[in-house]
Amino acid sequence: MTVKSVGQAIAEALSLALEMDEGVFLAGEGIGTSININPHLPTYQLLERFGARRVRDTPVSEAAIAGLAVGASCMGLKPVVEIMYFPFFTLASDMIINHAAKLRYLSGGLSSFPLTVRIKSGLFSAGCQHSHYLESWLTHVPGLKVVYPSNPADAKGLLLSAVFDPDPVVIIEEMPLYWSIHDEVPEGDVRVPLGQARLARQGRDVTLVTYGGAVHVALQAADVLAEEGIALEVIDLRSLLPLDTATVLASVRKTGRFVTLHDATRFCGFGAELVATVAEACHGELKAPPRRVAAPDIPVPFTPPQEDFYRPSAETVAATVRELVRTS
Repeated sequence: MTVKSVGQAIAEALSLALEMDEGVFLAGEGIGTSININPHLPTYQLLERFGARRVRDTPVSEAAIAGLAVGASCMGLKPVVEIMYFPFFTLASDMIINHAAKLRYLSGGLSSFPLTVRIKSGLFSAGCQHSHYLESWLTHVPGLKVVYPSNPADAKGLLLSAVFDPDPVVIIEEMPLYWSIHDEVPEGDVRVPLGQARLARQGRDVTLVTYGGAVHVALQAADVLAEEGIALEVIDLRSLLPLDTATVLASVRKTGRFVTLHDATRFCGFGAELVATVAEACHGELKAPPRRVAAPDIPVPFTPPQEDFYRPSAETVAATVRELVRTS
């Protein structure tokens, strides 16, 4: 085990994948240029190590990057492409959603199309055109797998699983976590299975399900609530699609109370799907209606104080859980 940042863990996964398989290559805007001078950025020094044939800077065209990935995948390679910011995925969406996600189906299940799309997300004072959480859009697409790590070990393990999965996988990387979260990471080729959630904290009173950077907000809320005698169980989904419904439902049946948390806007957010799943499966076992904690239904604001207002806080989570316990 070595302590690494999330960015360093991703870089290690990319390095391992490049070493293990000659069919793996990286492509994206600026991934090999001087903008990668920060050692916590995921492609730091990979161009120097593997050369321009394996680590390719591209034109500023997300549609071209996605088209490159789909074509390379059809030819038997394992492309790993980067979409610099989440809202820019809209420019790449035709090739990923209308082609990559459907190719196995169109082949009658006879062919595989390994392809990994890395997307940077999060709030970093760049405004609404660079910060817009679109994960619920992606999970609405049959044929895609979508993962969203919260810590260094999972960032490495999920990415390695994604690169060597036979189907298209989108991995959403919360950019502020690149340098803000450090933890132990297993050495070598250690993979996290897609579709397997992680129990981040055990509890008996309320189940909270979340993913990405919101996991750390949930754990902060759990610490506050523990001082008040409320034991919050926190589940880190890790994979949104495939979804580990078994882990979620087992926890809800234990606690009888359910809360979702995400930084995306509330209306039609991924939490709505979780609430529907729990309500259908655990209706008679719930002590109170499920609750959603999410961002307001507005574009992401620009300044840090406005971002703090926009993003759900640990206190907001704690207040929601207190009310849920009090009214049930």
